[in-house]
Amino acid sequence: MPVEPTQLTTAGYPPFLSKTDHRQRCLAQLRSKTSGLEQYIYLNGLKERDPNLFYEVLLGNMNEIIPILYTPTVGDACTNYSHIWRRPEGLYVTIENKGRIRDLLGAWPGQRDARIAVVTDGSRILGLGDLGANGLPISIGKLDLYIAGAGIRPASTLPICLDLGTNTQKYLDDPLYIGVRRKRPDTEEMDEFMNEFMEAMSEVFPQLLVQFEDFSTDNAFRYLDMFRTQYKCFNDDIQGTGAVVLSGFINAARLASAASGKPLTEHRILFFGAGSSGTGVAKQLLSFFTLQGLSVEEAKKRIYTVDSKGLITANRKGLQEHKKCKLQSLAPTNISDVVLHQLVFARTDYDGPALTNLADVVRFIKPTAILGLSTVRNAFTEEVVRLMASYNTRPIIFPLSNPVSLSEVGFEDAIRWTKGKAIFASGSPYKSVDYDRKVYEPGQGNNMYMFPGIGMGAILAKAKRITDSMVEQAAIALSSSLTSDEEAAELVYPRLARIRTLSARIARAVIRAAQKENVDENLLLRNLTDDALLAYIEAKQWEPCVIHSSRL
Repeated sequence: MPVEPTQLTTAGYPPFLSKTDHRQRCLAQLRSKTSGLEQYIYLNGLKERDPNLFYEVLLGNMNEIIPILYTPTVGDACTNYSHIWRRPEGLYVTIENKGRIRDLLGAWPGQRDARIAVVTDGSRILGLGDLGANGLPISIGKLDLYIAGAGIRPASTLPICLDLGTNTQKYLDDPLYIGVRRKRPDTEEMDEFMNEFMEAMSEVFPQLLVQFEDFSTDNAFRYLDMFRTQYKCFNDDIQGTGAVVLSGFINAARLASAASGKPLTEHRILFFGAGSSGTGVAKQLLSFFTLQGLSVEEAKKRIYTVDSKGLITANRKGLQEHKKCKLQSLAPTNISDVVLHQLVFARTDYDGPALTNLADVVRFIKPTAILGLSTVRNAFTEEVVRLMASYNTRPIIFPLSNPVSLSEVGFEDAIRWTKGKAIFASGSPYKSVDYDRKVYEPGQGNNMYMFPGIGMGAILAKAKRITDSMVEQAAIALSSSLTSDEEAAELVYPRLARIRTLSARIARAVIRAAQKENVDENLLLRNLTDDALLAYIEAKQWEPCVIHSSRL
């Protein structure tokens, strides 16, 4: 990125700066930092000093920088946010604003441009627990991925943290903690706050799409159910995670079935972890089986869930409602009009002693796939992984918990313990592994594949709400986006370097699904062919201006 000499008019700039590439200088400075948190702070400062340069560097080095801006490093940023805070980066709406939230939102300077908000209450940040007001970097990071991954304009993004207190005593005791110092509200007070907040958001930002992020499990389901038909909103932990795992599982199941010779309908999926992400993914993966022609009840029989108490059975006392899996509808076209009343993942076909050991559960089920969304580090032990390999020609092993420190099994162990047979995808990035003279490339079930395209499609379609079909079609679009080279490498996800192309394809699928369900308000897009619609989406993708200016 050489600087034009004629533009270096500000006194104090080195006379030969024009002969250097400032992007490379920034990368060298970034790489000189000795910890991920220091790199995060450096990038944060670069974005403040020169947003265009920040996004240029990001777009040119996605694989290197995304793990710093988001998982895994963003976890450290959140944990330490009260101590590394330097400047306002988003909007805090506190419990003390209750009764005047609309006025607070109305003071936001970019209200006319706002199109997408990522909203967290900091109550379940990654696998780190209740971080309270320290959760804002999650919203900031997700919006940076919207910008990088789909080309959403930076000025149209709004990071929000709902500061409702925290139940983590160490933050309440920390003299530098930046949040309100109180325990979290009870359900009644929380509901009153959330109703006022969402109503105010729709009034102040009528064109805004709200993405809920990292709410506690019960509240994640609660507020998605409360607001999904009233407002333009979705929950990335439930729907985004479900969609990206469905996409990867479609391709993994094809590889596994090709190796075993067994039909796709015979897959059996074991979920280890039954929180908002685990149950959300389980709901979404019902679609995998219904797309193969099975009924919902038949699909349900192929899914098993395990939590901290073991295999979830219907006769367990005190079972949480989301583990019983109450659904209103499902996305597949062939059953889109079906209302699902009480759809239960809890098993009714086992009445023996409680199966509390994961290896015992695997022996009982003999699953073809095991998916981890538990945040329990190394839960997929060598015994469990070897059992999976003994039952399957190509076992599907997806440890999806973030960050890496909470992953259920590492990539190298999964490859070694299965002698290279595992079909692997993780939530956080892993490096390729060389085993038995072959290089194995890991898949990453990164939500970045999914939510930017969903958001872009919903914004361009001017969708009135986010439907199940829009989410499912996004997953199908991603699963069908592998290149011939990626298929030859037996990948289950496309390489992340193509994220903008992938997001455009996903956005197109989302727009078409919105049109089919008559929830789109941008009716002009209905007249475009698929090719023309894709070109339209790509033309809307924001690019940083290459400004060779004195600011460098």
